[in-house]
Amino acid sequence: MATLVGQSRGASAEAVATLTDQLTGSAGELASVADGLFAASRTLRSEAALRRFATDVSVPAEAKQGLVRELFDGKIAAGALTLLANAAGLRWTASHDLADALERLSEIAAVRSAGDDAERLVDELFSVERLVQQNPELRDALSDPLRSVDDKLTLVDSLLAGKALPATVTLVKQALAGTYRTVSVALAEYQQVAAAVRNEGVATVRVAKPLTDAQLERLEAALARGYGRPVHLNLVVDPEVLGGIKVEIGDDVIDGTVASRLDDARRALAG
Repeated sequence: MATLVGQSRGASAEAVATLTDQLTGSAGELASVADGLFAASRTLRSEAALRRFATDVSVPAEAKQGLVRELFDGKIAAGALTLLANAAGLRWTASHDLADALERLSEIAAVRSAGDDAERLVDELFSVERLVQQNPELRDALSDPLRSVDDKLTLVDSLLAGKALPATVTLVKQALAGTYRTVSVALAEYQQVAAAVRNEGVATVRVAKPLTDAQLERLEAALARGYGRPVHLNLVVDPEVLGGIKVEIGDDVIDGTVASRLDDARRALAG
């Protein structure tokens, strides 16, 4: 998916900001909005003529809003329909930006539906991402183009229903849509969205053995000072680390592992 957040251009950036401010409601309402906006984004991706009409600057906003209301009324939640109509009345830099924006808004709505459990949501999404990465059979089952969508959704329910937050289940199901390169990429992106809603960063911390609570607190404080905002830590115990710690946050990698130092020494000797 052409990610709008952080890459928005001109009118599309303004439209995304406006619509994000309009994402309000109870947990149940936001969950319904998430489902509705996601369904609308998929329809707009598959219906090029509708997408072009809904973003055509030469068509009056009222006409565009009237059409999308007529087409989606009764098919998506009222809150989602209102946001969709509002989106159709705004200006977009490119026609595909509308579908991308609706999908991103559906992700934000799902995160906000978790309320005070947003931090738990990040942890659960990370756990599912790791599960998919470490289980080739599961990864293949979720990405198999010959397997029906309903079958994949049933598989997700069997894994997560009653064990994870409803928002987690919603986002894992959205990850199956194929708008991101892989399910793992989608889940990693959702973690960033969930953290951003809380004005946090996300760091993956690789260590040879679990850190103590005191060590985690010191690391969180150090990263918060360095990045100017709180940082959520995803801890991975990795035997290949040997010793020390490796932190990945965004495009930054802080590698203080024994393996890294040995590699540096080898390169110095070879050079």
